This record gives sequence, structure tokens and C-alpha cells, in this order.
Amino acid sequence: MLTKEKTIGFIGTGVMGKSMARNLHQDGYKINVYTRTKKKANDLLELGASWKSSTAELAAASDVIITMVGYPIDVEEVYFGEAGILENAKAGSFVIDMTTSKPSLAKTIYQKAKERNIHALDAPVSGGDVGARNGRLSIMVGGEEEAFSALLPLFDVIGKNIMRQGEAGAGQYTKMVNQITIASTMIGVCEAIVYAKKAGLDPERVLENISSGAAGSFSLSVLGPRMLAGDFSPGFYIKHFIKDMTIALESAEELGLETPGLSLALKLYKELAVNGEEDSGTQALIKWFEAQ
Repeated sequence: MLTKEKTIGFIGTGVMGKSMARNLHQDGYKINVYTRTKKKANDLLELGASWKSSTAELAAASDVIITMVGYPIDVEEVYFGEAGILENAKAGSFVIDMTTSKPSLAKTIYQKAKERNIHALDAPVSGGDVGARNGRLSIMVGGEEEAFSALLPLFDVIGKNIMRQGEAGAGQYTKMVNQITIASTMIGVCEAIVYAKKAGLDPERVLENISSGAAGSFSLSVLGPRMLAGDFSPGFYIKHFIKDMTIALESAEELGLETPGLSLALKLYKELAVNGEEDSGTQALIKWFEAQ
């Protein structure tokens, strides 16, 4: 079982990664940090986290390495090659990719890590900036049961709904299920809000009324009020959601499935991105409907 004497290396301190690393530090873990833009880690360094100047340096100095980066290509960059995690991590250490990425890539990382006696888990998360800040993320894990059990104390600090779904890649497949669900739900929330306004209702009262019923969801109760307030700051970037939906669509096609709701959501979000909204939060989808 993981103890507080072990050092956690964290690569990627964006909107969610920063809060996750902060929660681990505040719980008593020693934290090493590396990110391509050092100023993004300043808050953590001020709290006492240790800066490492490269992926290789961080990997060599850490017992557990967590990655929370942007895209599958970023995952490949930090894990593979002479300067990557797998070439520099200590035998017996753990690597956890919490980026939403390709299931096939998670399986490759697992196999290459196993060859070097490194334990690898894919553990993408859901819950946005609020869940990350409050340590209440849903964590979907793929990998060996023994590694999952050893790291459960760490997961308990950053999440509250933590489940191992199967072998390597299962965490990423589960995250795709999550994103497919959200994609159509976001369309429904936006359509509902616009409908309420057109019907002359007070949309705030409507959301309050329906959020505890069968229509209830994170998108409705958390992102709906942000839409009404005109708050489009990113708890989760549109550009990253487009990445996730693209992975999900490609994966669905590999499985021989048609996903019309996912396809429509991806189309609408891509239109928003072209119109300059790629760095907005996913709740900015309401703008597409309001413009009709």
C-alpha cells in the first residue's frame, strides 16, 4: 500500500491537474512537478512542491508518476523515447495516465511499462474543475488489480467514485462512455434552456425545479446556471472535449457502432471552435442554440 513517504511526480498542471496535485500535497504527499510552462506550476511551488526541469528528471525522482496532459500526442511524448517516463522511471514504480486518451495507447503504455517492471494504470477522470478542486472526481481505472489496490489511498484523496473497470485500456473505454453520455446531455440542456426562454418561463426557476427529478445531471445543475449567468470560463475546454469526442467516435467505429448523438454534438462543438470558442468551457454550446 502507498505511504506518505513515497514521492508523487505530477506532469501537467492545467485547470484540473493543478487542483489534483494540490490536494495530494495538502494530504501530506511529497510532490514533484514538471510542466512545459513553469509559471502554470507557480501556485504549487509556493505551497512547497519541488520543481523538476524535465520529464526524465521527474520520473527518476518519483515513486508514482501521474500524467494529466492534453492530447494523445502529448501522452506519447511524455511516456516514450530516451527522455520519456518509461526510460527513466525506477523499476517497481507506478505510472498513472489520467489524461483522457486512446484505449489503444493505454494498452501500449501498459505493455512497455511491464517490460521494465513498472506498474501502469490508465485512470481518466470526470467531474470538471469543481470535482478536481473538491477532491470528488470520478476515477475510471484500467490495469492490474494489485496496482490499483496499492494506489487506492492516493485515488481516495482526489476522488470519491473510484472503480477499477478491468485490464489496461478499460479506464479509457469507460471515459469514452462518460463522454458519449455528456455529449448528448449537453445538447438536451441547451435546447431545454432555450425552449424555457421562448416559452416565457424564468429559466433559473425551471432549472431549480427539474434538477432533482429525472432530468437531473451535472450538466443541468452545474453548467446550466453558468450558461444563464453568461459564464463561459473553462471548467473543461471545448477544444479538449472535441478531442475526447473524436477519440470516442473513432473507438465506436472500431467497435462497429453508430453514435448519432455523439456525431451531432461533435459537429456543433467544431462549429463553435471555428468561431473562436475553442478555449471556452463546454457550457458555451448554448451560444450555438441562441444564435438560431
